[in-house]
Amino acid sequence: MSCPVLLVAAPASGQGKTTITAALAHLLHARGKRVQVFKCGPDFLDPTWLALASGQAVDNLDLAMCGKADIQRRLALATQHNDVVLIEGVMGLFDGSRSAADMAALWSLPILLVIDSSSMAETFGAVAFGLAKYRPGLRIAGVLANRVASERHAGMLRASMPPDVPWLGQVMRQQKDKTPIPSRHLGLVAADEMSDGHARIAQVAESLAQSDLGQLDWSQWQERWGVEIPAPASDDPPTRLLEGRRIAIARDAAFSFIYPANVAFLREQGADVQFFSPLAGDALPECDALWLPGGYPELHANTLGTCHRLAADIREHWQAGKPIWAECGGMLALMEELHWPSKDMRESLLGVISGVVTQHDRLRGLGMQAWDTPWGRLRGHGFHYSTCETSLPVIAHTRRLLAEDAVDEASQLECVHAQGSLRMSYFHAWFASNPVAAAKLFTP
Repeated sequence: MSCPVLLVAAPASGQGKTTITAALAHLLHARGKRVQVFKCGPDFLDPTWLALASGQAVDNLDLAMCGKADIQRRLALATQHNDVVLIEGVMGLFDGSRSAADMAALWSLPILLVIDSSSMAETFGAVAFGLAKYRPGLRIAGVLANRVASERHAGMLRASMPPDVPWLGQVMRQQKDKTPIPSRHLGLVAADEMSDGHARIAQVAESLAQSDLGQLDWSQWQERWGVEIPAPASDDPPTRLLEGRRIAIARDAAFSFIYPANVAFLREQGADVQFFSPLAGDALPECDALWLPGGYPELHANTLGTCHRLAADIREHWQAGKPIWAECGGMLALMEELHWPSKDMRESLLGVISGVVTQHDRLRGLGMQAWDTPWGRLRGHGFHYSTCETSLPVIAHTRRLLAEDAVDEASQLECVHAQGSLRMSYFHAWFASNPVAAAKLFTP
């Protein structure tokens, strides 16, 4: 049975992919359709807007980090249990060694091209032509013009289109805010930090509803963009590796970089997951293992520095030999002090371990990575603006991930620190890439 699928792509970052994908999910959801959205690449922030719009958790898809079988399994399940599947691409359509175009080609996914028409007229058609013709064999669903200034502007854009590339209409530039979803360092502001998130998406969806795409009836969606994706052959991965274990996970504005797929993995492996909020003053729940995920501890250092009870709980947990996995921002939160030179700021952190975090205004780590653990290769990525100085021993370094089964052997990226039952790194792990290694992060 086929299901309509659209991969939303663009010529580059900043064209409005997230806004358009969220608006389309909102529009379809409002019409009574069950919508599942995915995000290409290792991203924690765009998915918050896509989840808000669709009403469902959003998983990430990356050919290196996740692997082909993992992606196919998720897409197959999504097409079986939803009315429509949307996939937001990453960067430009052809960017990267594992581009959105590569993913589209593997499963013959229809591609919706979103092009920012700001400061552009007839050249719009040339950009659309190039995207549609650059790689033969791709299934181009059509082109949608974004940030259109007026109906006259829309007419010029449409007239410039090549005759064999479908025009799917336009979304007008928003009057109050040219970029309805604001950004800061690391990416978009998360949807749950915006009190008017729904209204921002709905405003764009209202314009999208007037486009040719928004006016299509459902039979046309199924006829044009139906895709059948079979489930991959089962490789019988290990299961119930965490049976009976209770895992506490910090989750709030300081610890928000959590893949829903990783939480689902823990539960599928038999773990009892307990969330708690350090910023709300929560104590550490009774647990067998602790996960401190990434997020924005640097924006909440003044609060974290006052969480003395939680710091004592974590020390006691560590001294008892219970596992702790501290990932990126979770690692930073454990340190003694945050130094942010450009803001002339020094703040205390939890102070569980000896170390100083320096926050920079430019990227200090970015890219797909792999950690060769004693239990096999665990894949993931790194993305951070800070650096960290600590005396905790380094037990390994991650390496640059080139493909699902290939790394740059000569590279040496993020440190993996360990002492006793504590492991920590800037490395963000995709748990399903190696179930045994991931489960070992939470077992003695």
